[in-house]
Amino acid sequence: MIRHRPHGSGHPYAETEDQRVPARPLDGESVELRVRASARVVSIVCDWSVDGAAPAELPLARRDAPPRAGAAEAIGAAEQAGPVDGTGAAEETGAVEGAGAAGAVDGGHLAAAQARAARAAAGSWGVRTPSLRAGSRYAYRFRATTADGATRATRWFEVTAASWSGAGGKLEVTGADRVVPGSVGWLADGDGPLRVRFELELGPREHVVGFGERFDAVDQRGRALDAVVFEQYKAQGRHGRTYLPMPYAMVVGGPASWGWHVRTSRRTWYDVGASRPGRIVVEAETGPDGELGVRFYDGERPADVLSAFLDDVGRPAELPSWVFRLWASGNEWNTQERVLAEMDRHREHGIPVGALVIEAWSDETTFTAFRGAEYEPSEEPHRLADYTFPADGPWPDPQGMVDELHRRDVKVLLWQIPLQKMRPHPRHQAAVDARQLVERGYGVREADGRPYRNRGWWFPLALMPDLSSPEVRDWWTAKRRYLVEEVGVDGFKTDGGEHAWGHDLRYADGRDGAAGNGLFSVHYARAFGDLLRACGKAPVTFSRAGFAGSQPHGAFWAGDEDSTWEAFRSSIRAGITASACGIVYWGWDLAGFSGPVPDAELYLRAAGASAFMPIMQYHSEFNHHRLPMRDRTPWNVAAHTGDERVIPVFRRLAELRERLVPYLAEQARAATAGGAPLMRGLFFDHPDDPEVWRHPLQYQLGDALLVAPVTEPGITETSVYLPEKEGGWVDVWTGRELAGGRTVSLPAPLDRPPVMCAAEHWTRLSPVFTD
Repeated sequence: MIRHRPHGSGHPYAETEDQRVPARPLDGESVELRVRASARVVSIVCDWSVDGAAPAELPLARRDAPPRAGAAEAIGAAEQAGPVDGTGAAEETGAVEGAGAAGAVDGGHLAAAQARAARAAAGSWGVRTPSLRAGSRYAYRFRATTADGATRATRWFEVTAASWSGAGGKLEVTGADRVVPGSVGWLADGDGPLRVRFELELGPREHVVGFGERFDAVDQRGRALDAVVFEQYKAQGRHGRTYLPMPYAMVVGGPASWGWHVRTSRRTWYDVGASRPGRIVVEAETGPDGELGVRFYDGERPADVLSAFLDDVGRPAELPSWVFRLWASGNEWNTQERVLAEMDRHREHGIPVGALVIEAWSDETTFTAFRGAEYEPSEEPHRLADYTFPADGPWPDPQGMVDELHRRDVKVLLWQIPLQKMRPHPRHQAAVDARQLVERGYGVREADGRPYRNRGWWFPLALMPDLSSPEVRDWWTAKRRYLVEEVGVDGFKTDGGEHAWGHDLRYADGRDGAAGNGLFSVHYARAFGDLLRACGKAPVTFSRAGFAGSQPHGAFWAGDEDSTWEAFRSSIRAGITASACGIVYWGWDLAGFSGPVPDAELYLRAAGASAFMPIMQYHSEFNHHRLPMRDRTPWNVAAHTGDERVIPVFRRLAELRERLVPYLAEQARAATAGGAPLMRGLFFDHPDDPEVWRHPLQYQLGDALLVAPVTEPGITETSVYLPEKEGGWVDVWTGRELAGGRTVSLPAPLDRPPVMCAAEHWTRLSPVFTD
C-alpha cells in the first residue's frame, strides 16, 4: 500500500519518488519525505518524532498536485529551529552532484525507463519537514487511509543531521604530503562519519588529467566532477559521467609532475579549481571508521607518475597482436548465415578484418547457449556434445563457423552480460541457473539478505552474480567454458557491469554496496580473463565499465554513443584520459553506433582517426531489423550515402592498419612493461610545453607517431601543432620534413588523416605508409 526507501533506488544522479531528499541532510536542512502509494489511498500522514518525544502529524500531499502550504509549519511548536553551521546544501552534495542534467530526457533505450519514472510520479506523495539539527535524532513513519476507511502504517525510520568538523576520522597519507594544513574535515551524523574532505594546492601553470575515462575534457582544471561507475547511455561528455572512473589524477606543467590516488572504491568528488583557482578540493565517502588513505606520487615526467600508480593497482597485461587488426561488429548479425555473409563482403571488397564480435548469438536468457540450440537443462555445465544445432536453425554449426573464421585469420569474440535475466519468468536452463544462484547464495544481496534485483533500466529485476567471490566466478564462467575449449572462441565482449545500485548491498568479500559496487566491473572482466587463460587463450576481454584495478584486465571501449561530430570529439578525449590512467588497449565504435547512419565525411574522418588508435572497431546498435539497415559496415554506409569514396578510402585505411600492427604491438609491449601509454596526450612527452594544452585532441600513438584528428566537417586543411623534437617531424604522406616548436597548416584529404612521424623513426616506419 505504501513504499518508502530513504535512499531511493541508489541511482547516483537521480532521485526517486519514494525516497528522502536529501537522504543524508546537513545541520539546518529540512528534508522532503516521499512515498509511493496505491491508487486506493486517499490520505497519508507522517508521524514525526524528535528525540523520542510524542510525534506530531505531518499531512502529505500528492506530488502530482499543487503542494499544500505550511506542511513544515504543522509542528512548529514541537521544536525550535536550530542554528545553521554555515555549510550549505551545495557542500553536502560534494563538489559536483549537480554535474549533468539528471532530469534530462535521453533518447533510444532510455525512453521506456523514463516513461516508467513518469508513471511512478503519479502515485507519489510528499511532505517537507522542519529543519533538522545536528545532535538530535528524528524518527518517522507513515499512516495511510483508503477510501473505505482502512488504515495501514509503515515501520519507523530514523534520520539525523550531519555536520562538518575538524575531527572524526583518520586521513592516512603516503608519499610526499601535499594536503593543505588545516583543510581536512569530516562529515558525520548521529551514526558516525560519512565523508572526509581535504584540499591540495594547484599552481598557476599546472593542469590536471585523469579520473579515469573522461568525455568532457582532457584537462579537468576549472571543472567539478565525481568518480562513480555509471551507465550513461550516450552523451557522456555532456553529462559529465563515465563508465570507467578512477580516483586518481596527475598534475602536469609545474616544476615537476605529481599525482594522487584516493585509495578507496567508494564514491569521490573533485573540485579542480572550479571554486577557487588555486585549490583542488577532494571529498570522499568513508566507512564507519572514518578512515581514508591517499597516496601521492612524484616524478620527473607524467610516465613516472603513472608507473607508480600502476605499481599500486596493477599493470596492464600484454595482449596478442591480433587485437590491433580491424574489429567488425553489428548487433543485428544474429545468424551464422548473416555473420559469414558480412565476412564474405569484407573479402569481396578487399577490406582486411582481424576480429569479429558476435553480439546476438545467444538465447537471450542464459547467455550460455546459442539461439536455436536444442538440449536438456542440467545442474552441471554443458559440453558441446550436449547441444543439437538444427540445420535450419540460426546457428547450425557454431564450431564449424568459428573454424572457418579462423581459417580466414579472423578471431571471434562473443557478447556477455553479468546478469541472470528474470523477465520474462525464467524457464528451462535459465530457471536452473536462477535457482542455483539463489539457493547457493551466489548473488549480490540486499542489506536484509534477499537477492539483489537489478534496479537499472537494462534487464530490470535481473539477479546479479556476486563475482567478488572466487567460487561464484568459477561457477559463472564454467557454464561458458565449452565456448572456449570446444567451440574455439577467442575472447568475450564483457558488456555492462554498472548494474549495482545501493550503498547497503552486501558482497561475499565483506564489502557493502558503497565500497563494492564500483569493483564489480573489475571482478567481471577478471572472471572472463581467468577463464580464457585456463583454456590456454590470451585474456582478451572487451569491457566498457571499470575502476582502478581494471588495468590488468583486457581491452576497453568507450561505450554507447551517437554518430555525431560531438560524440567523435568526446570519444577522443575518453581515449586520451583513459590512457593517462593506464588503460593500454582502448577503442570506440568508430563514428558512433547509434542513430541514423553517419554521412561519408564523418564516417571516414572517424575511420582515419581510429586507424591510429589502439583498437579500431566499427559496431552498430540493434534497430529491430527495420529497413534501411543501420550497419556501420563501409558498404552499408556507401549504400546509404551514395558516396563512392567510402569503400576505397576505408579499404586503404584498413590496409594501412594491417601494416601498423607490428609497430603497435611493439609499442604496447613497452607500455605494459612500464613505459608511457600507447595512446597518449602530447603532455606526456612534452610536459613543459604550455602550447600542447591548446591542442587537447592531438595525441601520440607510441613514441613515433603524432595524430591530429579532423573533428569538424568541411575541413580541407588543418592546423597541427608540432612540439619541439630533436630531429623534427616528417609528414607521413609526403615525406616532407618539418621543424618542431610551431603550428603548421597541413592538407587534410579524407584518405590521409594528418599524421606526423618523429624523424628519428621515419626510416623504419616509412614503408608502412607506402601503398
